[in-house]
Amino acid sequence: RHKMDAAVIRAPRIVTTARLLLRRPEAADAEAIFSRYSSDARVTRYVGWPAHRTVEDTRAFLAFSDDQWDTWPAGPYLACSRADGTVLGSTGLMFETLQTAMTGYVLATDAWGRGYATEALEAMIAVARNTGVHRLYALCHAEHRASAYVLEKCGFVLEGRRRAHAEFPNLPSGETQDVNCYARTLENAGGTAVAKCS
Repeated sequence: RHKMDAAVIRAPRIVTTARLLLRRPEAADAEAIFSRYSSDARVTRYVGWPAHRTVEDTRAFLAFSDDQWDTWPAGPYLACSRADGTVLGSTGLMFETLQTAMTGYVLATDAWGRGYATEALEAMIAVARNTGVHRLYALCHAEHRASAYVLEKCGFVLEGRRRAHAEFPNLPSGETQDVNCYARTLENAGGTAVAKCS
């Protein structure tokens, strides 16, 4: 477990883009997260966590989020509409070290196809760069072309495919799936990436 010290650059709790307000999730968000996306089978098909069956599952995610924010420079961000505050999905950073982090995004179905994933990912690249991350990567189900397109559009490079890498909890059990690893080095963070997908 990493211990934060005074020299670590903390990410802002709120980040705004042209259309999004990205903020640290709070306990009061549980019902909205559950109803908007975390319990939806269409939304969670290719994610690496089990779809939430009850709002208690969502509260467990919020506890995990708090732990990440307390331990690292950042954690999950809730993606909300700047116009009316509607919860659209989530994004964020999951740190392995202070120099290496993973990102991703998930959106409610009514937010699909509107460029929100690209907007959220660009914001996470900026947050990662500003907190000193050298290497930012994402894992993407090999058949999830929409997600791969967003990563490629934002400058991530396909490093390779991991054959039969993992079971996805919301796909048929017992079937290991191929996963593509995308990554990019953050120019202004100093240093260079040395690790491949881990």
